[in-house]
Amino acid sequence: NMPLSTEYTMLLVLIAIRVLGAAEEQSDCKMIGPLERPLLYKAGDVLVGGAFSLHSQISRTPTTFTNAPDALRCTRINSRELRFAHTMIFAIEEINNNNDLLPNISIGYKVLDSCGAAQQAVMVLMNGQVGETLCSTISHFATCACLSNRKDYPTFFRTIPSDYYQSRALAKLVKHFGWTWVGAVRSDNDYGNNGMATFVAAAAQEGVCVEYSEAISRTDSQDKVASVVKTIRHGTAKVLVAFLAQGEIDILLEEAVKQNMTGVQWVGSESWITAGYLATQRYSGVLTGSLGFTLQRADIPGLKEFLLQINPIKDPQNSLLKEFWEETFGCSFQAGVQNQVKCTGSEKLRDTDTSFTDVSELRISHNVYKAVYAVAHALHNIIKCSNMVDQGCISQTTIKPFQVRLDNHVHFTLKSDSAKCTQCPLDYWSNKNNSQCVLKVIEFLSYGETMGALLAALSLFGGSLTMMVMCVFFWFRHTPLVKASNSFLSFLLLISLTLCFLCSLTFIGRPSKWSCMLRHTAFGITFALCMSCLLAKTIAVVMAFKLRRPGNTVPQCSVPIQRTSVFVFTSLQVLVCVLWLALAPPIPHKNTAYAKDRIILECHLGSDFGFWAVLSYIGLLAILCFILAFLARKLPDNFNEAKFITFSMLIFCAVWITFIPAYVSSPGKFTVAVEIFAILASSFGLLFCIFMPKCYILLLRPEKNTQKNMMGRIN
Repeated sequence: NMPLSTEYTMLLVLIAIRVLGAAEEQSDCKMIGPLERPLLYKAGDVLVGGAFSLHSQISRTPTTFTNAPDALRCTRINSRELRFAHTMIFAIEEINNNNDLLPNISIGYKVLDSCGAAQQAVMVLMNGQVGETLCSTISHFATCACLSNRKDYPTFFRTIPSDYYQSRALAKLVKHFGWTWVGAVRSDNDYGNNGMATFVAAAAQEGVCVEYSEAISRTDSQDKVASVVKTIRHGTAKVLVAFLAQGEIDILLEEAVKQNMTGVQWVGSESWITAGYLATQRYSGVLTGSLGFTLQRADIPGLKEFLLQINPIKDPQNSLLKEFWEETFGCSFQAGVQNQVKCTGSEKLRDTDTSFTDVSELRISHNVYKAVYAVAHALHNIIKCSNMVDQGCISQTTIKPFQVRLDNHVHFTLKSDSAKCTQCPLDYWSNKNNSQCVLKVIEFLSYGETMGALLAALSLFGGSLTMMVMCVFFWFRHTPLVKASNSFLSFLLLISLTLCFLCSLTFIGRPSKWSCMLRHTAFGITFALCMSCLLAKTIAVVMAFKLRRPGNTVPQCSVPIQRTSVFVFTSLQVLVCVLWLALAPPIPHKNTAYAKDRIILECHLGSDFGFWAVLSYIGLLAILCFILAFLARKLPDNFNEAKFITFSMLIFCAVWITFIPAYVSSPGKFTVAVEIFAILASSFGLLFCIFMPKCYILLLRPEKNTQKNMMGRIN
């Protein structure tokens, strides 16, 4: 007789061996009254018994002490526990279809509903029918540290960690967030009492104080549960550590919703913290932000399809599946039930949102799966004499229950055991279920997206507009206005502005070796040419009006000086770009540090110094141009370009000063978009400020395009 004092021992996977052709062995412990019929059953040479809380609501009639108490009435199907039970069946079917594991031996199963009486269900499995004997116990969900005592529980094994670790971890979690004043509520059984006792002791060591510690049981009256909720509400602690089994958390939350209990930070144990059905709108105001530790999740290939094919029509005698079907689809298999349609069996589980078919978070289910395989491998090892050579081979017909031990000789690996992890390659990341590596999305500023297409359109528009201005200037090239504007520098400036607009196109599209080298160098050289032309224009204005030479206002050597200055200033930038490309050129780079689920394909600068040297040189030319234009701003209005150049340089400098922090802080492809925007904004600023006033006179006010008007106040 094995004592079972904890609530969680109701979630057991038990194995009973039918001794083939041998004398029957009966356990000494007998149950009074008839044995409970299993809800799910299949015959086999070896029977695996399972006890699950297939119903979550219990009703108990008052005890009179004059007659035998009535049996508990269990209602409300627990879809999550039903999935656990069918996971056990799935594992058994897999083993039966495996020619390498337990060949020529069929495994059957016997599933009982422990509901609120774990001991009763386990005793039924222990006594069994004629020819059935308890062999050993493996639990997939019993975390009580008390069960680790080998002296008291020599045949108990589990596939879930002990609360010895969880309780201490919860204490450290609470301390980590600085919560030193907490309340506590626990299940009134060995699971809750032992777990909470360990937590309180560990919390004291961490400097955490417990204001109150309440205990509840799923069989408590509503008044008792309401009293516990009132204690929590009226307590000064706003953090609640809930070491509760699934049955207790259900009734506690129902009462918490009734009393509108909010503003409490829940810290939960593993039994309920990941239960998907609790993450509903009904409990959202109560449980929002709950914390706790959970088991590692895993995938069980084929389980989803197995669960979806479950149908009561295939097993008409299965009352459990009929009940589940009726609750899931809101129908009834009995004709004439008021306000309910008749179940046909053609309803599809695939169309429902129930925890029975939810395999996205297989944690406890995986423990069930491992428990069944552990027993199967233990039997397989005994039959094959793998670890008992010195004792002689054991015949299949002479296996004794005490011989099935799992602690010393069961070693196996499951395609679904998540403990064996593989790191994804750099270009891949794990999918939602962490079951396989999938290719990351590659992100770059492309012509196909809205932002890329818009910037490309603005670039082409700017280039076309500049060429139209060039055509206007060429048409009126013999007029006084164009001549006074220094037609050579004006045309050279218009050509460089056109190139500035078009060079932004090199920043759009998938980065390649050549596009990366071209985009920054083309941008640097074309803007250096622009600034050189403007600087030469400004120098010409200053020389014309500041030198005050007699006779001709423009020195004869001014034209060669202008052209030479443009060539020299631009050549220096060309030299910087050549050195950059020769020593550390920009190259395509896959940035995986910014986001886990995608790769940012960008151009690595190669040399940050080269990039900032190019920008700095353009800035230096712009500042020199601004200073000279500012000095010449008060010269005769009709001929003076300096005020327009001054205003254009203000816009240019403002754009690029703003660009620097935006460029550094922008993520991914937005870095490229910011750079393109700065190029376009500064180019449009130069075009409008310098050439639009002249185009206005050439096209709309031709009467001002005269030699007399150009001389203006000079005379």
